[in-house]
Amino acid sequence: MSAYLEIINDAAASSARLNALERYIAERPAPPAFTGEVNNHIHTIFSFSPYTPAMAALKAREAGLEAAGSVDHDSYSAAEEMRRACAILGIGCVTGFELRVSFRHTEFGDRKINSPDSPGIAYMTVQGVPSEAADRIGAFLAPLTAARHKRSRRMTDNLNTLLSAAGMEVLSYDDDILPLSMAAQGGSLTERHILYALSLLLIKQQGRGRALLDLLLQKFSLNLSGKITALLEDAENPYYAWDLLGALKSSFSDRIFIQPGEDECLPAETITAFARSINAVPSYAYLGDVAESPTGDKKAEKFEDDYLETLFPCLKNMGFLGITYMPPRNTAGQLARLRGLCKQYGFIEISGVDINSPRQSFACPEIRRPEFAVLRDTTWALAAHEHLSSGDAARGLFNPADPLAEKPLGERIKAFAAIGRGMRKREELL
Repeated sequence: MSAYLEIINDAAASSARLNALERYIAERPAPPAFTGEVNNHIHTIFSFSPYTPAMAALKAREAGLEAAGSVDHDSYSAAEEMRRACAILGIGCVTGFELRVSFRHTEFGDRKINSPDSPGIAYMTVQGVPSEAADRIGAFLAPLTAARHKRSRRMTDNLNTLLSAAGMEVLSYDDDILPLSMAAQGGSLTERHILYALSLLLIKQQGRGRALLDLLLQKFSLNLSGKITALLEDAENPYYAWDLLGALKSSFSDRIFIQPGEDECLPAETITAFARSINAVPSYAYLGDVAESPTGDKKAEKFEDDYLETLFPCLKNMGFLGITYMPPRNTAGQLARLRGLCKQYGFIEISGVDINSPRQSFACPEIRRPEFAVLRDTTWALAAHEHLSSGDAARGLFNPADPLAEKPLGERIKAFAAIGRGMRKREELL
């Protein structure tokens, strides 16, 4: 069984992963009971994650999730495998991608919105993507990906300047960083790849534990929390490189970071228009003020909460159709306010707890609370939307040609969710 798991999560075994998943499912004991939980925002190796799409789907199923979704940065390349893996496992699937977009031309151009690193830049998702849109998405994202590689090379140069000044070995973008990504297979390369390569270099040079921690403090003067310090002091920590990456992202990345330009972060309206043209759902990713980051890679910081009531009409005018948010990461007060605004402006609410670290659990028990029943419904509605619109360009939750187009959003969601929940056979899930 462990041999199957190795293949399922082998980045180099693309043609064998789904077959190994089939065999694993056939031979393992009965899977855990469904919990009713869902998650539409799981990253895979096609952006930055320890999981292939097949393994991400399996992890979701083994956590009891009824539906799962892949969302990679600047890449839709995980979608087909994720869709097929979810079908093998008998769970619903919602595919999409995530990218940063520009608000610099708006009244929020000099404000931090939901991007910790960049004022005037916001994260958004495009979800519920019809399968036949894959080629159009690839062509649309290609110039953005090229721009990101140029910026990543310049950030690597910045990093190497610091490493050289500290008398340390430097990194090669082509030999040390690119191989950590799936760029050659249509994946993206993010800042996390650069920092992960640095983590591996530091471990190679210093080993794990106190010596490496002393280097971080003495040569780079990192400001580390007590929790992170304890994790990095533990040489037996199985997630050492990942925890080191989190520490570097929180306390070091700003020293090498270069702000993305308009060639990489297009105006938000450009992306929402493209998403709607392919019958997908463009959604703003709510972050909210952060008190403590669950993954250790975000500082306590204020974001869009101070001006949320002003932001929402702007989002509506820009063409957004949904708001994706993370119930475990926000307070009850934050979410009550957010959900009230979603209702006021007619946005679909989408559950999405981003998974990109081996420390994170795929379980999301908050979704089971009665007040979040709508998130379970919208997940199944999006699964049905994706399936139906893949076979019929006139179908879709927001398609004006859909037979339900004149119904209120809530009624459309209920109708599509019923269709989604009825898709339990593999041929219906694909």
